[in-house]
Amino acid sequence: MHLPVLISDLALILLCAAVMSLLFKKLKQPVILGYIVAGFLAGPYMPFTDTIVDAEAIKTWAEIGVIFLLFSLGLEFSFKKLLKIGSAPVVATILILVSMIFIGIGIGAVFKWGFMDGLYLGGMIAMSSTSIIIKALDDLGLKQKKFTSLIFSVLILEDIVAIIMMILFGTLGKGGSIDSQEIFKSVISMVFYLVLWFVAGIYFVPLILKKCKSYLNNETLLIVSLTLCFLMVYAASIAGFSAAFGAFVMGSILAETTESEHIEHITAPIKDLFGAIFFVSVGMMIVPEMLVTYWLPILVVTFAVLVLRTIVSVFSFMAGGTNFRTSVECAMSLAPVGEFSFIIATLGISLGAISEHIYPIIVSVSVVTTFVTPYMIKLAKPIADKIEPHIPEKFKREIARNESASESARSNRQWRQLHKDSAITVMVYTVLSIAIIEICEYTLFPYLSNIIPDIWARVSTLVVSLIALLAFVRPIVVKGLYDERYWGLWNDKYFNRAPLVLLSAFRALIAVTLVTYAIHNMFYSTWVVLGGTIMFAVAMWILSRQLIKGQNHMESVFMSNFNSKENNSDAGFAKELMDRNLHLTELQMPFNSKWCGKTVGEANWGRLYGVHITSILRDSCRINIPSIDMQLFPGDKIQLIGSDDNLTLFAMELKKEDNMLKLDSTTSDNTIEMARVVIPTGSCYDGKKIKESQIRKDFRCMIVGLDRGADNLIRPLPDNEILGGDMLWVAGESSDIKALREKANDISSSNK
Repeated sequence: MHLPVLISDLALILLCAAVMSLLFKKLKQPVILGYIVAGFLAGPYMPFTDTIVDAEAIKTWAEIGVIFLLFSLGLEFSFKKLLKIGSAPVVATILILVSMIFIGIGIGAVFKWGFMDGLYLGGMIAMSSTSIIIKALDDLGLKQKKFTSLIFSVLILEDIVAIIMMILFGTLGKGGSIDSQEIFKSVISMVFYLVLWFVAGIYFVPLILKKCKSYLNNETLLIVSLTLCFLMVYAASIAGFSAAFGAFVMGSILAETTESEHIEHITAPIKDLFGAIFFVSVGMMIVPEMLVTYWLPILVVTFAVLVLRTIVSVFSFMAGGTNFRTSVECAMSLAPVGEFSFIIATLGISLGAISEHIYPIIVSVSVVTTFVTPYMIKLAKPIADKIEPHIPEKFKREIARNESASESARSNRQWRQLHKDSAITVMVYTVLSIAIIEICEYTLFPYLSNIIPDIWARVSTLVVSLIALLAFVRPIVVKGLYDERYWGLWNDKYFNRAPLVLLSAFRALIAVTLVTYAIHNMFYSTWVVLGGTIMFAVAMWILSRQLIKGQNHMESVFMSNFNSKENNSDAGFAKELMDRNLHLTELQMPFNSKWCGKTVGEANWGRLYGVHITSILRDSCRINIPSIDMQLFPGDKIQLIGSDDNLTLFAMELKKEDNMLKLDSTTSDNTIEMARVVIPTGSCYDGKKIKESQIRKDFRCMIVGLDRGADNLIRPLPDNEILGGDMLWVAGESSDIKALREKANDISSSNK
């Protein structure tokens, strides 16, 4: 029987990836590097092993891997966090990007490469690896340090910058030269579609998921999520953008829904599989001869990343108002070159925009910088301690002045907030208005032209578009203006009035331009445009009350969807159960703990830390699901159930009392398990409160969730009443859960 080439190639890739991933895990190195080595071993340039046959098919799989990588990155992205980022990360990111692009172009010029090679190289070495940095900080126990918040902000901004670079580089690659007009059009087009898709997605996608809530299990939610992802990929390709951009946008939309963590959980295995194939394909493109030939450029680029970018980053953070010590810690943590650099390099190769030798150079630099990242982070504090005393006092005063200037700038908070709100309002409603006009012109008008005379098709299209525009043009003119803040600024200073009038006039001009544009698309007569605009303004004034009501409804739905994760803590609790995010961990009670001698009920860890005791191991005795009256003794080994974050928080609390605490992060034996118990109508538990049911006492089972088929799970409280048809999530031993089910289903005994 003949085996398809694709299957044998995939078997070889996964074999190499599996072996290398296990090896690199054992060596405590990033698995991504293992995948790259696996690709090198399975690639066409390795003479001592079997190599893949159908390279084109692997490239297609790798493209799918990029889609899933960007989709998962979007799921971890948050526009709320982006809006809350201060000036320091923004300034640092911009300065690092610009500086490294110039350095990349300079390196290209030194080695007499083409301009596009240097430009792409600069963009690649400006991008740091999010996954590797987070892992390094986590391994070193530094994720809770203050400077890490600045690093994470920069990484978020770099993700956005990388997406923009992919679009711009794609535009440059097609033409082979820089066309400022084409670049401007690409940026405007990207902003337009990003706003349109995000606003429409946040409005409709959560509503769709909510309507289908009762049908969404792991399987159906996975299919729905991937369908939405690839629909956006298709839409992005039609609009002229990359598939990666569309995947990122849909991921960021789903990130704002209550199902985001669930989606992230169920798509993780697919992302890991195709992501591994992508990184293996990166390794397959490494040519050993090129590594030897271009050893000097590799050393130069590595020096540029580890030394020049670190120096640039220090000054960039300081330019944003960050003190020297924090700037050094941040700069030296941004060493590794990673995922987005590979994606940008792949884009350049596919477009034929860069030379093939750029690829193995950037991969080699990534390997080196990844290995040295932990050491760079460790050296940050000693280096800062050594250099700081030698910094001139005048320079320190200048930095302090920058920090105080950023503080004093907050006195203009009202102006900044007014400008920010106006910009967001005008941008969002202008994009929606243009989308309506374009849809009517290019979809509705051609359809009507085929069934009615041209003049009536134009009139009908214009009427439909103007009616639709009524709801979106009015906010451009008045939303956020003429409120207490506006009149407060008006009355505060006389010189505030001219800018306020200009702001109002500017917004009114945008509204008029949109209306005249819609009319002019259908009728070219000046008198028709003038008359139609006047009639539109009159209609907007007459229907203002209804328009305000409709606008408020739309905005309330949008904001409800946008803030659904924050407003729905119960949904988060439900997802933790449904995704099996809760797990068992064992730790030991310190001998000097403040909880020694207290009962389980008095400790109240469930309410304080979100963790629950499932077992107490005392000498050779195991006490499963202890009662609230059970005392806690020094040296007790306590088995807890909870999420990673809650267990880590509780472990840190115990560490404050005993530095010798050992936290065993591995799951304990499966003596305790979680299961669902359905309570039939007429059961002995039907109508009883949880504290009256004696389930914990009689069966040593702990109720951790109460499901009534609604959107959200109910957190179990002692006074919650159990009703017929309820589904209880319980933790306990298998035999005890089985006995509880039998008791709950024994309706006859409860009726006697």
